[in-house]
Formats: sequence, C-alpha cells, structure tokens
Amino acid sequence: MSRRIPSTVITTLTAAILAAVATPALPQAKPVSLRYASSAPPKTPWVAQIGRFAQAVEEESKGTLKIEAFISSQLGNEQDAVQQVARGRIDMGGFATGAAAIVAPEMAALIMPFYFRSVAESDCTVDALQQPIADLFAKRGVVLFGNSDVGTIDLVGKKPFVVPADVKGIKAGSYGSKMYTVMWNALGANSSPLGVTEWAPSFQTGALDAVGTPSTFYVPSGLNKVAPVLSRVELWSSPSFTIMNKGVFDKLSKDHQDALRRAAGRETAAMARKEARAFETMIRSLHEKAGGQVANVTPAQRDEWRRALAPSWPQMIKEIGGESESFFRQIETARKGCEGRS
Repeated sequence: MSRRIPSTVITTLTAAILAAVATPALPQAKPVSLRYASSAPPKTPWVAQIGRFAQAVEEESKGTLKIEAFISSQLGNEQDAVQQVARGRIDMGGFATGAAAIVAPEMAALIMPFYFRSVAESDCTVDALQQPIADLFAKRGVVLFGNSDVGTIDLVGKKPFVVPADVKGIKAGSYGSKMYTVMWNALGANSSPLGVTEWAPSFQTGALDAVGTPSTFYVPSGLNKVAPVLSRVELWSSPSFTIMNKGVFDKLSKDHQDALRRAAGRETAAMARKEARAFETMIRSLHEKAGGQVANVTPAQRDEWRRALAPSWPQMIKEIGGESESFFRQIETARKGCEGRS
C-alpha cells in the first residue's frame, strides 16, 4: 500500500526548490591584483621566473590573489620603478642591486668592484646575509621575498682590458653610485657619468673607451656592435631582489601574505641563478659567433685588479652612506665563511 506524503512536506519542498531556482548565484569576489614591475625583456629567464612566481601565487591562494606583471620597463625604468614600490604606487617588483640601492643605499656594498674573489663567494655571502638584507629593506618600508642574479659585470670596449694598466688614461663611463667614480680614479682612468642610452653614441664618437655592463644587456641592446670586445674581468656579480611595499603587504589578509611567502619559497636563489647564468653563457656565445671578441682574464690577472682596488674600498663604503659601515662588517664576516668557493 502506498503512503501519502503529507501536504505540508510537499509545500515545504516546493518552496525550497523555487527559492533555489529564483535566487541568483552570488558573484565570485574578484581576485586581489598586485602590480609587479620589471625591466627584464621578453624571452629571458627573469620573465620566466616572474611567470612561474605568478602561477605559484595563483595556486597557493586558490585563485584569490593575482600577480600582474609589467615587464620591459612598462611602469618606468628600474631607478624610477623601485622608488615607486617604496612609495606604494607600485606594489612589488624585481630589481638589480644598483637600483635596489636607491631605496636601501647599503645594498651597493654587495657590488663593490672586485671585492669578492669569485662569483661563488659572492653568492654564498648574499645567501648568508638574507636576514640583514631583509632588515635593511624593512627600514625603508619594503619586504624582501627573495633574490636571483642579473649577471656578471664585465668591461666592454673596442680593445681588451685584462690588467689594470690597460685602463690607465682611458675615458670610462660611470653611472649610479659615486663608488664607481672612486674605482676609475683609483685605476687612473678618466671617468664621466653617462646614462645607458648615451653609451653607444659615445663609443661611436670616441667619447667613451670602456664601460662595465652585463653581457645580457651588452648583446641584446646592440652595444656589442660599437664596442665589440668583452673583457671577462668580473668586476662583480649583481644580485637582484624581489621586494614589495610593506604598506601594501600589511593590508593583505593573513592567507594572502602566507600564499605569497609560500609561492616565493618554491624556487631557491640557487635555482634562479643557474637559469640566469646559463642564459648569460648563451649570450656570450652568440656574441662570439657574430664575430665579437671575448677576452678572458686569468685568476692571477683578476687578483691584480683586486689588489689595485683594495685600498679604495673604505672610501667606497663611506661614499655609499646609510648604515654601510656596519653592514660591510657583516659582509666581511659572511665572506670569510665563504672563502674558497669556486
């Protein structure tokens, strides 16, 4: 025998079904978007790294946080963009040490010419100083998320420069910190401040004989066409830093802050450096295949550069300013623990 369903139950079920059909689905909240500035051009390791970071942030936040990347200096050159991050007008970005030093001047001590005996020693030291570096950035209102490297700075010109005597009396380009003016003066060169856009025409007119630059800019920019000799002296290896405005970070939810941290932790600095340096090696190879020259420097010759500049390091540290003297003491301690790295 069938049993009748009470009319009150039918009425209740019908009302529930009608309410579900009539009530529109609540709109999904838009993800929080963070603008990320970089001067890196397309098809480079740094853009690939930003892309993976953005993907990781989306995954870690379950789609509620988004990184909107602006590459190729779309939001301004490095020097301008890093200041906008510090002011909170741009949320975050990746910057070479020279640009980062505009916000935290002490960072320039990490790229003091010929201070480190090798790239490996530089890497080890930077890794050992992550907390002091983060603390210096924090005092300027930015949060450190990690670091990579933009490449080794070498000398370029129309002839090789393999020992200090080769640059005596030449016309050298200096930029950014006064530290580089101190360097050229100590080496007996005549330096003048020149912006990056002035390099190529200055080589063409003879107003410039040498300038320091990473090969990853030297070749893609076409500078190697007017200054065809790359001297591998390794003035310094230039770390890069991913930083974010602290005010912007503090306004994020705890879940979003944690998602950013987890995303940044997916790739180590060593992984990022390896990728960047493989690209750097490829770029130098392209330069040689196109008829350019790479003048390699022996360890003894590089040590000669280092000895020539060592007496000038204290003056360079003073020129940097800020808390550079105390930070340099920390660098010295960390570097001694990294000696022998190659």
